Amino acid sequence: MRTLIYSAFVSLDGVVDSPGGGTTTEAHRSGGWTFQDLEFLPEAYEIKGTEMQEAGAMMFGRRSYEAFSPVWPDMEDFTVVKEIPKYVVSTTLGDDGLVDDWGPQVILRSLDEVEQLKQGEGGPILVAGSAELARNLSDAGLIDRYHLLVFPVVLGAGKRMWSETDKDKQMLKLLDSETYANGITKLVYDVVR
Repeated sequence: MRTLIYSAFVSLDGVVDSPGGGTTTEAHRSGGWTFQDLEFLPEAYEIKGTEMQEAGAMMFGRRSYEAFSPVWPDMEDFTVVKEIPKYVVSTTLGDDGLVDDWGPQVILRSLDEVEQLKQGEGGPILVAGSAELARNLSDAGLIDRYHLLVFPVVLGAGKRMWSETDKDKQMLKLLDSETYANGITKLVYDVVR
């Protein structure tokens, strides 16, 4: 069985929206909040490189795929994931919406298909961005691990990491944590089943 990991930059009030700046179709009033007002410390972001090195596949919701796919294939920072499979969970994206030259890409049409993918063989599946998808995966009990970089900021608005769905309490087991001089805290949790 494969491990499904949700990786996120998150504010203290749970916002994961537009950490790198947002898009023209999904602007956020605080877009780019991860790179504003904080000293850049490379060690605070080491987890991002490590998780991409270890990923056996990546998964996106449609909106995040459409934001990342035009730029990530040609970015040196993301060459490590160029040839691993990319899965897009969408009921609306067609095959003609997939970009060329970014390795294998498959559209999954339901959370049942995500669950089937998890049952197969292979390395961890890393979910990047994709707030709506992550909430749905969490609500369905499909996320196995969280890689969180918590920023010392309260944004007050934006897409939240957690849904408002009334569901049973979910315990998490802390695997790793570290706080950096700029106030960012790394938290790695396994979901307790």
